[in-house]
Amino acid sequence: MAEVEIPGEQELAKKIEETRQRFKNEYLQDSPDKYDSRDVERLQNDDALMEGYLTWRIYVVDEALKMIDESLQWRKEFGLNDLTESVIPKWMFETGAVYLHGYDKEGNKLFWFKVKLHVKDAKTILDKKKYVAFWLERYAKKEPGMPLTVIFDMTDSGLGNIDMEFVKYVINCFKVYYPKFLSKMIIVDMPWMMTAAWKIIKSWLGPEAISKLRFASKSEVQNFINPEYLPPHLGGTDPFKYSYPPLPDDDFQTPICDNGPIVSEDEVESKDGESEVKDALESSFNSEVAVKPKKVNFLEDSLRSEDGDKGDMSARHRGVRKPQTTFKGPLLHVSPAEELSFGSGDVEKKSLIMLSNVTKNQVAFKVRTTAPEKYRVKPSSSSCEPGASVDIVVSLHGGSQASPQDRFLVMAAEMDNAGSQELVQFWKDVPKAKIMEHRLRCHVLEGAKPTVSPLKESPLEVGASNSGQQELNTVLMRLMTSNARLEQKINTCVWVQKVLVGLVLLLTVLNLLSLSLLRTSQQPS
Repeated sequence: MAEVEIPGEQELAKKIEETRQRFKNEYLQDSPDKYDSRDVERLQNDDALMEGYLTWRIYVVDEALKMIDESLQWRKEFGLNDLTESVIPKWMFETGAVYLHGYDKEGNKLFWFKVKLHVKDAKTILDKKKYVAFWLERYAKKEPGMPLTVIFDMTDSGLGNIDMEFVKYVINCFKVYYPKFLSKMIIVDMPWMMTAAWKIIKSWLGPEAISKLRFASKSEVQNFINPEYLPPHLGGTDPFKYSYPPLPDDDFQTPICDNGPIVSEDEVESKDGESEVKDALESSFNSEVAVKPKKVNFLEDSLRSEDGDKGDMSARHRGVRKPQTTFKGPLLHVSPAEELSFGSGDVEKKSLIMLSNVTKNQVAFKVRTTAPEKYRVKPSSSSCEPGASVDIVVSLHGGSQASPQDRFLVMAAEMDNAGSQELVQFWKDVPKAKIMEHRLRCHVLEGAKPTVSPLKESPLEVGASNSGQQELNTVLMRLMTSNARLEQKINTCVWVQKVLVGLVLLLTVLNLLSLSLLRTSQQPS
């Protein structure tokens, strides 16, 4: 494929506005009932969504408009905005044929398809499609803007498990309905008899998705996913077993549950505080009753910020990585838009989150992380005046190393009565529908080697962290696989050769018997 020229910020903004205006004039004006009004409203206000359609269609407005039209019609047909667990037949959840669990090496969530559990049935195809849509929509709301890695686990599957219509639908979900949602699609342990079927499926993908397709054996899949997120039958060590209910979405329980305890800076800095925070987190995960947090009010917090932060503001920002992209939310603009970058150097151990209040009211915010023992967030909770901005410094604590699996959650809510209202009470009382959430993931810079714990990893695993050793292991693994296949072919050839020798001997014996009978018949009686 030719290299795509990415437009600048101003040109992209023009394309987004042009796409919106043309959609309104060419698609929406004549048949407004064709789409769900909630999807139309989101399209008009969410620049990131519009940019996703344009990017997936190589910034060609005409192609992006066709994709938007098809996508929004599908969303209304399937009732995506109102699709809940109760709409899907319970037995589909109980099978465990589709679920979200774990991450790949790049930090992308894994979307598992257990192919052997799928059986072609025209009567259930519509429910199956809604089943997949339910999981995708669920993830899109929980982790907006975060791509997925799709795993087709074909272990013990056969031709009877391949439903071409269903597979084409799954591909369309990523090709049309959810732009920029697909990180890669990995086909694991595909039987040779299905090669022809996958050639047909590959033709449906299109050039954008073909580049994201990977075929892997059970040994090769570890090139993409660490053993900790692979089941034992794929050579992994993940003890996870699907069960229903509840839905297996353990990662959605972190960052800590809505309106839960707030981790204060003082608690994180002290050793005793770290223990208390950890206990509070565990309690919030395992119980609906949250540990009573430290009370903070906006007035005290703002005064403390003015007095204490002015002196060390320059020191806090020294060496901090500045964000280059911005997510434009309804309450706050958040920079960076998608990920915080960390490395191994002193300068690379800090990252900056910039929040800008775009409303006419005071906005409360708080920042949470899935790894509170590793990161220090200053300030972790406060408020932002109308039109003002707040800089949040996120730094790695002690000798900790960032991981692509680490996540941050920025929460914001508009305040009606600021005053000296208690922050904790405000977050308890504010309705969930009024809370803006934006998630950020971690990007580990190249050259940053993670710290290895000798208690958790063997010397062999430590050595494998070296990229050269890893490449060598991969080559050796492929060589062993090729040798095994070659040995199997040689054994087959030897077996065929033995059969042929047996047939030759049998024919020779038959020929001798025929000659003997012929001579006997020619002798005079």
